[in-house]
Amino acid sequence: MNIEKYLSQFMQVTEDPTLEAMEWLMNEFGNPHKKLKFVHIAGTNGKGSICEMMASVLKHSGYKVGKYMSPHLIKLNERIVVNDEEIEDKEIENILEEMSPKVDIYNSTHKIPVKWFEVITSLALIYFERKHCDIVVFETGLGGTTDCTNIVDSIISIIGNIGYDHMDILGNTIEEIATHKAGIIKQNSDTVMMNQDNSTYIIKRECENKNAKLHLINENDVTNYNFNEDYQTFDYEEYRAIEINLKGKVQIYNAAICIKCAEILNEKGYSIKEEDIRAGLKTVVHKARFETLNENPLVIFDGGHNENAIKNLTSTLNQYYSKNEKVFIVSILKTKDYKTVIENLLKQDGIFIFTSGNDKNKYVSKEDLIEVAKKCKTQNMFTSELEDAINKALTEYKDKLICIIGSFYVYADVKKILENKNI
Repeated sequence: MNIEKYLSQFMQVTEDPTLEAMEWLMNEFGNPHKKLKFVHIAGTNGKGSICEMMASVLKHSGYKVGKYMSPHLIKLNERIVVNDEEIEDKEIENILEEMSPKVDIYNSTHKIPVKWFEVITSLALIYFERKHCDIVVFETGLGGTTDCTNIVDSIISIIGNIGYDHMDILGNTIEEIATHKAGIIKQNSDTVMMNQDNSTYIIKRECENKNAKLHLINENDVTNYNFNEDYQTFDYEEYRAIEINLKGKVQIYNAAICIKCAEILNEKGYSIKEEDIRAGLKTVVHKARFETLNENPLVIFDGGHNENAIKNLTSTLNQYYSKNEKVFIVSILKTKDYKTVIENLLKQDGIFIFTSGNDKNKYVSKEDLIEVAKKCKTQNMFTSELEDAINKALTEYKDKLICIIGSFYVYADVKKILENKNI
């Protein structure tokens, strides 16, 4: 089976999502999700970092950990991982070949056909059950309530930062978006989140409705913060000088969420020692999130594509590289609130090169991006194709910090361009 060709037949999204297809497919495979334990993670920002941290801590504790994340950066296999080993192509083929006739039956008997993400999520659940995972760290794709990952009955729900994104589906207010995210909270379970002024009451209400225990973390619970080029350190509860190797102050709060989650799992019979927490957080890797792709010249990639993500990015840049002159190479999908992203980004000083990404059908055109930018700034702005923009930065601005930002989906192309340059 040609994996890419087979998957290309499925639609990516639906205007009216339900869990019907997931429930039907899982039933056909003996409901593998009911044989697994889950930490389920939703949120506008921070989901990926929390997933990586939590999976790293659990792996260091000796557990076989399934990890399901999106999007993939280079290969689909990156989404489905057990103890840092990606699912192999042959394993994907084998499961898809089993699924294919069942998908055909469903599509012939139902009005709304199976979607791409439903196929991938079903594939992941079948795979994790067959690999006998002790626990699965499961990231939502979009929202929570009707996201197809919400078929699972999690033991802990984690709600990351809530902000504006996917508003065409989730709603135009923080309250509406938070209500969707809160949909992953399960009856008689535990929920962990950072206290957020504009959305915590929604999560509290859902926890009360489902008799779920809410564990709120406040910013002032995290103290003695320090950072250097290698690590950030902080204290949380009785834990002292915890080190994490992800940059940006927001990551210490994500780490605190993971520590609280580990404590809850210990109460539920798991064995996660302090040294496992320390090792997991100190060694965690999260690609495409403030990732250094090259040292000389200095190239940083960040896939942040909404208001909160850009604010976090610029804050981290100011924290670590306040003295560096900067060049921003920007690509933004048409589905994103690109005007708000640009308005926040242009609060930074620097040179801005706007591109149409790697697919003119999916990305806002470079001409439209610079038109918005001109309302905020008039100098040091250019338009270019993605590869030309990178080449221009590497030759004309190699003494500056080069930031390639705005979308995860150009990551593979960026890596390839840099590799071909042999810098």
